[in-house]
Amino acid sequence: MVIESRAMRPVARLLTLCALGAACVTPPVSLRQGPRTYTAEAYEEVMGRWTRAGRGFTLTGFLDDQLMATATYESWDFRWAYVVRYAADFHLTTEERSRLLRTSLDASQREHEFYVTIAMPNRRWADLAAPTSAWRVVMVNDRNLAVLPTAIERVRQPGVIERTYFPYTTVWRQVFRLRFPTHSAEHGPDPAAVVDEHTRHFSLRFTGPVGQLDLRWDLTAS
Repeated sequence: MVIESRAMRPVARLLTLCALGAACVTPPVSLRQGPRTYTAEAYEEVMGRWTRAGRGFTLTGFLDDQLMATATYESWDFRWAYVVRYAADFHLTTEERSRLLRTSLDASQREHEFYVTIAMPNRRWADLAAPTSAWRVVMVNDRNLAVLPTAIERVRQPGVIERTYFPYTTVWRQVFRLRFPTHSAEHGPDPAAVVDEHTRHFSLRFTGPVGQLDLRWDLTAS
């Protein structure tokens, strides 16, 4: 259990702060691309930087309706740190690590991806991939431009990979990978970027008949 306790530190602090009050203030992050000099030991800090957590009672106010959600945005920065840690753990060759890094960074340019865990006392309501879900999930920016996921993949049996690299994964939570388009044609014939150099923040929004919860990433100017 040593790995879990060490890995959980950044996220545990985040969950504690969010549980203490309605507002959960997190530091802004940068979407700047380019090479990183991360070591494997830096992963936990980077993962915590890109992870948001929220819990709240829904409109009915009953405990049975409470939603708890934690999500990591798989940004360029996060992906670089993840590959470095993964390559170190599995002793990948330099060529294997470079190929994995290139594939992961290329994916970050095609879509916005989140690793998400959620929990509700009523598990059927918490299944984002099922028609019985109580929640509709969108990615929305500060200009109120929202996009629906292109894919909601449920991880039915999280294994050692999920529990090690996303240590807030537990048996009490359902796990999903959500992918969103980088552009939306909602406001005209020219697709608008969901996140660009003018975006000040974006959120993963859970909304439905029983309430709403936003997980928000504030962005720096650089």
